[in-house]
Amino acid sequence: MTIRILLIDDHPLFRKGVAQLVRDDEELELAGEASDGETGVAMAATVDADLILIDLHMRAMNGIETLRALKAQGAHARCVMLTMSDNELDVLEAMRAGADGYLLKELEPEELCQRIKQSVRGAVVLEDNVAGLLAHALNAPPAILHAGFTEREREILCVLADGRSNKQIARLLDISDATVKVHIKHLLRKLNVTSRLEAAVWALQNPRFREPQS
Repeated sequence: MTIRILLIDDHPLFRKGVAQLVRDDEELELAGEASDGETGVAMAATVDADLILIDLHMRAMNGIETLRALKAQGAHARCVMLTMSDNELDVLEAMRAGADGYLLKELEPEELCQRIKQSVRGAVVLEDNVAGLLAHALNAPPAILHAGFTEREREILCVLADGRSNKQIARLLDISDATVKVHIKHLLRKLNVTSRLEAAVWALQNPRFREPQS
């Protein structure tokens, strides 16, 4: 399957470099490129992309505003921030706006292609230092390690931490997609986070949650 990518970035030279990188990989295809958020959101409604790469600091409509507009529009594509910023607040704001990953532009070209493919398969894509920043920002207190998880919620959180999609979780645990959604909603509330990516990072940073409650 060819992965179609929409690139939203206001730096022409960077867009040109990523576009060439995509063309050089036989598994990837450039669905379109936009030089600003407004154009990118409009384009997303017509190009049928599998993944959208979004720059964070753009003029007029920034990356977070673009991401929120894409989500409000009902975009089904995975949305990954690709930026120079490793600021903790930027990372956290992007995750809470619904980003499916946060990557830095300093990535090696081959690694960027690999992360794109991982994201489309449903994985959470974060560089190690970015994951550390997000975990530090969340920094859940020890008391939440036994936040009243049911056995099923613990199972789902374990699988969620592996970057699985709802459909993959449902298939693995032999339950319905709707049931998975309900459990994830309860997990987000118990963890006091707003996105499944935050929950996944929390799980990776707090392995003790796997322990049964006494």
